[in-house]
Amino acid sequence: MKDEMMRWIEKAIEASSRWPETGWAATFGTRNVEVPNLKAAEALPKTAVYREEAVNYWHQVRLAGVDTAEAGRKALDALAHGDSCRAIDALYFCHYLEKPFEGRANTWIPLYEAIRESSAA
Repeated sequence: MKDEMMRWIEKAIEASSRWPETGWAATFGTRNVEVPNLKAAEALPKTAVYREEAVNYWHQVRLAGVDTAEAGRKALDALAHGDSCRAIDALYFCHYLEKPFEGRANTWIPLYEAIRESSAA
């Protein structure tokens, strides 16, 4: 189980590190223009009213991705040292950081819930 958990975490670290590039459906402005990633946001015309909102959103995604990846690495380290409580705490932090993007990033929340359920059993 530990090895499988570590593989899940490694995949989540990789995924969250790429959130701003891979992106997801996100709309901005009164016309709900889809801007699916940071590159698309930065490519918007400077005159687009919603450009700042989109760029800021994707910058926040990038920051959350960096922070969750770092916490994920802490969870891996904790598991490697047999400290499942510290690992679950680190994964909870990832889960917490992903909350604003719930239903979009879909990375740490399902992982945390699956690991929490399996450790409770």
